Amino acid sequence: MGGNQSVPEKSIHEFTVKDAKGKDVDLSIYKGKVLLVVNVASKCGFTDSNYTQLTEVYSKYKDKGLEILAFPCNQFLQQEPATSQEVEEFACTRYKAEYPIFQKIRCNGSDTAPVYKFLKSSKTGFAGSRIKWNFTKFLLDGEGRVIHRYGSTTSPLSIEGDIKKALGIA
Repeated sequence: MGGNQSVPEKSIHEFTVKDAKGKDVDLSIYKGKVLLVVNVASKCGFTDSNYTQLTEVYSKYKDKGLEILAFPCNQFLQQEPATSQEVEEFACTRYKAEYPIFQKIRCNGSDTAPVYKFLKSSKTGFAGSRIKWNFTKFLLDGEGRVIHRYGSTTSPLSIEGDIKKALGIA
């Protein structure tokens, strides 16, 4: 379960992370929201389709209770070399992202971000608990519990049915 370290947290709402500018964000502010948490990268083959579709999904469901949390990660062939603020500017300018872009994190290894230890221990995927690649997605319910995990090749639009179900509008 999540490598060598146990994960006592039961909800993503128990974590505080840093935004792209380095300010603390208490994830309890998302209580009651359905969350789609994604590790993003700007130089990946999945970048254009994922950012485009994340923006589309967000604009459709943000007023119905969906929030997308994007965590840049440079662990997969160094496909996110930019600073956290540069990633935020890239996503917001090029893809009109209105959802939060957080500080760069590590998804795997001994210095995995605590929030990702929680996500990975909640739902393992094709590569066990490890994150296999950029744009792995976790869908969480309003209580902050992981209900689905999707691999990089699963597009945001293809999980729209699961998002609607989680929002109670299916």
